[in-house]
Amino acid sequence: MDVNRKTAYLTLVDVESKKAYSNLALNHQVAVNRPNAQGLVRELVYGVLEHKMTLDYYVDQLVKDGIQSLKVPELTILRMGIYQIGYLDSVPEYAAVNESVVLAKRYCRSKAGLINGVLREYLNRKLYLRLPDRSDDEVRYLSLKYSYVPWIVELWLEHYSVDFVEALLAAGNETPPMTVRFNWLKVMKQDLMKKLEESGYEIEEGALCRNALHVRGSQLLDTEFYKLGMFTPQDESSMLVAEKLDPKHGEVIMDVCAAPGGKTTAIAERMNNTGKIIASDIYRRKLDLIDKEAKRLGITNIETRSWDATRVDSSMLQKADRVLVDAPCSGLGVVRRKPEIKYKEYTTDMELLPKKQLAILSASASYVKPGGTLVYSTCTVNPAENERVTEAFLKRNSSFKQIERTLLLPHVNGTDGFFICVMKKDDSLI
Repeated sequence: MDVNRKTAYLTLVDVESKKAYSNLALNHQVAVNRPNAQGLVRELVYGVLEHKMTLDYYVDQLVKDGIQSLKVPELTILRMGIYQIGYLDSVPEYAAVNESVVLAKRYCRSKAGLINGVLREYLNRKLYLRLPDRSDDEVRYLSLKYSYVPWIVELWLEHYSVDFVEALLAAGNETPPMTVRFNWLKVMKQDLMKKLEESGYEIEEGALCRNALHVRGSQLLDTEFYKLGMFTPQDESSMLVAEKLDPKHGEVIMDVCAAPGGKTTAIAERMNNTGKIIASDIYRRKLDLIDKEAKRLGITNIETRSWDATRVDSSMLQKADRVLVDAPCSGLGVVRRKPEIKYKEYTTDMELLPKKQLAILSASASYVKPGGTLVYSTCTVNPAENERVTEAFLKRNSSFKQIERTLLLPHVNGTDGFFICVMKKDDSLI
């Protein structure tokens, strides 16, 4: 049995059955099975996840009793097989079929014949299989073509043109580059670039942030450079949040929704390890991640604490020079990294998100000194969680003025989808 396809299969089953996060499930299965072609494993896992609804649409037409008759093991193998045949030119069709049957004999032996038959039927019919007519139902067509649950397509169509939405949907299925933030507490930019290039990596400087590097090459996080804290994986959109906050040496900064700490440590590096950053999160176990990462990076000016960001901490009233609210959100801007987000059903929890975000922003504003800065950010592309939240806040808080508002989009900026709003508190209140 091919260990690479086995690893991809077990990862996909974990995501489907246990609702595991794809990146965590993949890292676990790679560590356990030690595949010899990690690139193929990642391609299979993320390819299947990114195109799941499209693949299921074809499976449903090819299986006599429909997709509802299939259990997770055989459905996962069929998705993998059709993805290899339909999307991967590098995999011979016979290999895709044969390896799928081998997987079936190991994990769902009684369905091996079914899987062989369905994949061969797909080979015969793939040129004739069509998506539903776009003119009949555009939402369903786009939903199936790009594999997003319909409510996301409908949400974006409410606010943007069809061409814009289609480009945004397509961008969510692209593989993002590996981007890192170099740690200038430990290494200079040119020195790190030279070290990585000498180790066989291809490097390109970031377009938005001067401490961003795009790196091509495998097993980057296994290098000594990473272990020694010379860099941190982080998308440029996320780095830009710390840049827009613009922390100064010696200031008091509050990061009220800090875990897992990527922006917190970016702020600390910009402050050259001076001043104090109070990084809070409601879950103590998540704060341990920040402490661990700060230690790797050589950062000592972060103080972590468990706190519910919707509540006001009276001991911190007007004591922070700058406050960051990187609010919990629907995550629609990071589907290219976490494709499972595309399949979340719309729930009352999601409906209540803007109310929670506004509550966190309002509570956090009380910590800002007169003349201080308040930054609100999310990793989503949803006006209800972005512009409407900050507009509602500013309407209720006349002492704050909007300085700048930025919306980053995958198909426009080449980054994750991110919203950043910079607000300033009136210094006449001193």
